[in-house]
Amino acid sequence: MSKEGWIKTTCAYCGVGCGVEARPMSNGLLEIRGDKQHPANFGKLCTKGIALGETVITDGRLLAPTLVTDKTQSRQEQTLSWDDATQLVAEKFKQTIQEHGPDSVAFYVSGQLLTEDYYVANKLIKGFIGTANIDSNSRLCMASSVVGHKRAFGTDTVPVVYQDLEHADLVVLTGSNLAWCHPVLFQRLKIAKQTRPEMKVVVIDPRQTATCEIADLHLAIESGSDVALFNGLLRYLADHDQLNQAYISQHTQGFESALQGCLNVVQAAEITGIDSELLTQFYQLFADTDKTITVYSQGVNQSSQGADKVNSILNCHLATGRIGQQGSGPFSVTGQPNAMGGREVGGLANTLASHLEFDKPEDVELVKAYWESDNVTTKPGLKAIDLFDAIDAGKVKAVWIMATNPVVSLPDTEKVKRALANCPFVVVSDCIKETETTALADLLLPSQGWSEKSGTVTNSERRISRQRRILASPGMAKPDWWILTQVAKKMGYSRAFNYLHEGQIFNEYAKMTTINNTRGENRDLNLIGLTQLDDSGYSKLTPQQWPVLEYQTELQHQRMFSNGQFYTASGRANFVTVQYSKPKSTTDQRYPLLLNSGRARDHWHTMSRTGLAPSLAMHTPEPYVSVHPDTAKQFKLTEGGIANISNGDIDIQARVDLDSGMARNQIFMPIHWNEATASNGKPCALIAPYADPISGQPEFKHTPVKVESWAYRCEALVLTRSPLDLGSMDYWVKQKLPQGYLYRVASQTASTDLVLQLSQLMQSETGKTLAYDGQESEYRQAIVRADRMQRAFVVKQQLSDDDLEWLKALFDETEADSIEQQFLAI
Repeated sequence: MSKEGWIKTTCAYCGVGCGVEARPMSNGLLEIRGDKQHPANFGKLCTKGIALGETVITDGRLLAPTLVTDKTQSRQEQTLSWDDATQLVAEKFKQTIQEHGPDSVAFYVSGQLLTEDYYVANKLIKGFIGTANIDSNSRLCMASSVVGHKRAFGTDTVPVVYQDLEHADLVVLTGSNLAWCHPVLFQRLKIAKQTRPEMKVVVIDPRQTATCEIADLHLAIESGSDVALFNGLLRYLADHDQLNQAYISQHTQGFESALQGCLNVVQAAEITGIDSELLTQFYQLFADTDKTITVYSQGVNQSSQGADKVNSILNCHLATGRIGQQGSGPFSVTGQPNAMGGREVGGLANTLASHLEFDKPEDVELVKAYWESDNVTTKPGLKAIDLFDAIDAGKVKAVWIMATNPVVSLPDTEKVKRALANCPFVVVSDCIKETETTALADLLLPSQGWSEKSGTVTNSERRISRQRRILASPGMAKPDWWILTQVAKKMGYSRAFNYLHEGQIFNEYAKMTTINNTRGENRDLNLIGLTQLDDSGYSKLTPQQWPVLEYQTELQHQRMFSNGQFYTASGRANFVTVQYSKPKSTTDQRYPLLLNSGRARDHWHTMSRTGLAPSLAMHTPEPYVSVHPDTAKQFKLTEGGIANISNGDIDIQARVDLDSGMARNQIFMPIHWNEATASNGKPCALIAPYADPISGQPEFKHTPVKVESWAYRCEALVLTRSPLDLGSMDYWVKQKLPQGYLYRVASQTASTDLVLQLSQLMQSETGKTLAYDGQESEYRQAIVRADRMQRAFVVKQQLSDDDLEWLKALFDETEADSIEQQFLAI
């Protein structure tokens, strides 16, 4: 802690891993600023990071272990002690394992966990329970990159550093809206381009996004055709004598096989939908520019051909020797704050901890010896989609979900709901009490949130940073690692889980990276330089970029594979033969448009955190669907109207956003809204569970749908100081305001019916009722108590921003007479 009370920690959002300084304020919130010493951001923060201090309120928090004794509509709950709750988990899991075997239980975890939490979860289930049925929501994010890295390099290694963005002469951004999804990295790139205007930026994306602001060339690729584009690039390099033959012969293998079947420019242009001249321009630019970095993210990974897309990119960098050198390399940017840390400690079903692998029997033996357990599982477990299929089929009978909301984030929502509803025992550890997933739990366990927990995270350039505890935890909330250890002890594994604090867990993990790997000779991940940290050293840990062979007292920028040596059996990188294949889903006359899902700039995942920040909510208050104006005209959609989007089985609604940067055959929706924040605006409900057969990563970018106007007869604004249940309304969206909550409502019924519904909601609040009846044009009602408006609504055929500003101003008013006079004025 500084003399001024600032505490260094790390942001809770994307994989950039920005350093944050936080200071508690007298109102219970946090003052936030960027950490100027942190190498990820040097003091810069995005809108979400700046608003972190607004999100530490206790609204909606899960405060105590809670047993759900009746999951029907009447829902009955019972508060438990931690001892009773962890005993119940231990007994249920032990009983399930005894009756059905270890593969009948599972964990589903999250990139929101800290590395220490992740490590303990992985150790418990793979090392002592004896199953690898632990998977992470990182499966939805970076699994295809993991496969691509391992196939090409022999290990899951991101070879570049952020500094390469500033040194590159060509930056290719593919499947990445960096401006919105990794804003601080985008700003670094933008500044670098302003400093060196000769730097070229190419954006490959079906949409013209905010990232195109700095693009010299935008290639509007057809959805799902990335392999064709990069295979075409590989062929072009070969045909024009632009290969690095020395590098290929000395440091790689499999090139000739990978080249077979690659496409020429004309063929690639036909499949990708990119004009052949533009495509040639890009290919020649890539060929001519030694310092080239290719940044890719979910637009590449989230595909039924995601792993092949990754390897098509890696092939081009290997063919030119552009890897491990300053300003060059393929760069997978992760989506979550600790997706990388989870990969390091084996948080995915198909990996062991410390980058040890199931397919190497000697690695399994190393893990057995290190953990001193004869029950270490020897085979991979179920990946996310397969895991929930197994729950649905009754094969997995007990599941523990930690720090994630799969009912919102996984494809095929109805199947996930059905699976959890029928599962005999569902445990959910979370900060928030009411999510779509907690609604299906038998036992809820309150976990600490950002600013309350302590541990480490690893960002996209392999840099380990500390998250530090700043505020006390509300209620009975505990660290995830602590909850896991209590269950482990009650299952009979006390000796292996007798940790006193998270620093001990980190020490054990750091030492594990050195087994049969003293100086990183056998694996990329090595933390020997951190194995001697005492409690004080762990507490003061500064950012460290792995491998850490010695404690880094000065800033490091370590590129991997600079020596041309890889972690394959031969020491050479592998070219991987990949061929383009069409996505599994295709449009037709019934479903003529492709739904592409992703993130909005100011929200995060399922909004359990960003939804608490009023400043973020005002930017994007409602679910929206971006549509090209020509497409909107074709399907009779209007700006600001509501569209109905359907896959034939499920319908959702969202506000129409006209965007000329959209392709005419596509629409785009952000993923953030869910049943707690909107009536029916969740795109994952429409997405089929098609996944990459190797990585298991679902295809979130390519869902055939139809759209039509969702006509409504009237709208309402509802302001309240406490949350309301608007579940019976046709369309509603919940938004956090400083003074309470705002609900935006649209109804297909007559305004008189909507007024009646809202009036009934008002009755649960005490106070003086104010009512204004303008007949069909407008109706207003409010409850005033203690010189404050407690609840109010306005119903009109069409509302405006002026209506909202007027109502919000009245909510800030502190004189009852003035409130009444203004509210009842004509």
